[in-house]
Amino acid sequence: MWKAILPVLFISFFTRGQVTPIDTAADARVMVSIHYATGWTGGDLVHRYGYLNLVGFSAGYKFRNNWFVLGDANFIFGSEVKIPTLLDQLKDSFGNITDVNGDPATVSVLARGVGATAQIGKIFPLNKRNQNSGIMVHVGLGYMNHRIKIETQTQVVPLIELDYKKGYDRLTTGVNAMQFLGYSYMPRNGFYNFYGGIYAMEGFTKNRRTIFFDEPDVPVSSKTRLDVIVGLKFGWYIPFYSTQKDYYIEY
Repeated sequence: MWKAILPVLFISFFTRGQVTPIDTAADARVMVSIHYATGWTGGDLVHRYGYLNLVGFSAGYKFRNNWFVLGDANFIFGSEVKIPTLLDQLKDSFGNITDVNGDPATVSVLARGVGATAQIGKIFPLNKRNQNSGIMVHVGLGYMNHRIKIETQTQVVPLIELDYKKGYDRLTTGVNAMQFLGYSYMPRNGFYNFYGGIYAMEGFTKNRRTIFFDEPDVPVSSKTRLDVIVGLKFGWYIPFYSTQKDYYIEY
């Protein structure tokens, strides 16, 4: 008789209840992540570049009160440069830019940049069962650098090689501010640790070249620019597991 009853009790327990880890209190932990972000330009930057991409990483530390500090770095890149006449003076009567051998050269004009910020923020839990996850808010301050990259692959075009590129690259640098609002999911143990939300970057920058070769008669502005990038940001935390576990039973 007991041989028939025991399997029934065993099956009943595991079909009615499930033991699940619970984060009854927030814990301190290292936060390391990699991320990708979309980038729509605004401010003065919209006149220079179109859509941008950002990839990067961050590293920091979250305290038990859910405040955290971190450093964030981004590589910025895109293929839309909104200066159609940038290399016009280098073109021949057929509209070609020729290399050192007189052959038509393939020239690419691209957007490139970097950004880095030191940030402080907080996670506001939405569920008592996971105090390490919730609404994430953080702000930061740091550095922004962007320029136009001119590529000729294996061909050599003397007028856009080496230091000559500086006359066209529009190098711009300055202070960078950043804000983020989204959701962070960090269970105490688990592979799926991620965050996502909206962000904004504002670069208070200046042109670092004294002359633009495509506009030699136009004085280069020395005014502070407002270079804005906004978009969606998604990241994956590289998990650092906690050894402490609490459990609850769901029915």
